[in-house]
Amino acid sequence: MTSKEKSEKWADTAKAGSLGKFLPGGEMGPLNNRNDFEAELNKLPVGQREFAEETARFADLWQYFAEHKVQLPEKVMVQMAGISKLSQKEQVGLLRDLNQSLMEYLHDVSEDSGLRQ
Repeated sequence: MTSKEKSEKWADTAKAGSLGKFLPGGEMGPLNNRNDFEAELNKLPVGQREFAEETARFADLWQYFAEHKVQLPEKVMVQMAGISKLSQKEQVGLLRDLNQSLMEYLHDVSEDSGLRQ
């Protein structure tokens, strides 16, 4: 089966079931490139756009940490566990703070800093 045939099959499946919308080709499926991501972000209202941008940054950082086998600080995990209890504005603020903290933490534990985990 070619990749085009697979995409068509996934698109058909996406139309068929409620969970199918999350498959490639579905309404909520993965985006193929950064331009698609930016276009989708621009469709969102401002508050939702800020939240989506910050969560995407957090996910990118988390993925980087996982790929380099660097454990997320416990403080970050505790704060993320309570994020659903905050207002949308507070969530965006917390995510910004966490992203900044993670960047600083990453710098502190990088090979260049001489510190080890």
